[in-house]
Amino acid sequence: MGMFYIDTRSGDFATHEQLRENELLDRDGRSLPPWHRVQATSDASTLWYSLMRKHTRGIWLGALVMRSADHRTKLLNEGWEEFPPERVGASLGAAPEELAPTPFDTEGWERLNQRSGNGENGGG
Repeated sequence: MGMFYIDTRSGDFATHEQLRENELLDRDGRSLPPWHRVQATSDASTLWYSLMRKHTRGIWLGALVMRSADHRTKLLNEGWEEFPPERVGASLGAAPEELAPTPFDTEGWERLNQRSGNGENGGG
């Protein structure tokens, strides 16, 4: 999915590509207010990372944390909430980004890899 941004007024998230498609980047590729880049790796996936947000002092703060990390639990205990990945870009009218299947979703991986799923066990 890549880089994520938070709308500091609404608490909604979007990807860099969604902001680009909606002309919400300046000519140097930086987000325009009220969008603010979430500090994190530039190749993040919601399979491994949680989008977290918290409303404080009149604005929304955003964070990206590993799902399995203790830091996620700490943020939840401090009043942060997890933002549903399927809603990323929804406030821009964007179609939901295709989410990566879970590691145990064989059918999802087959669909992702554009396999037909016909003929189980290699049969035709």
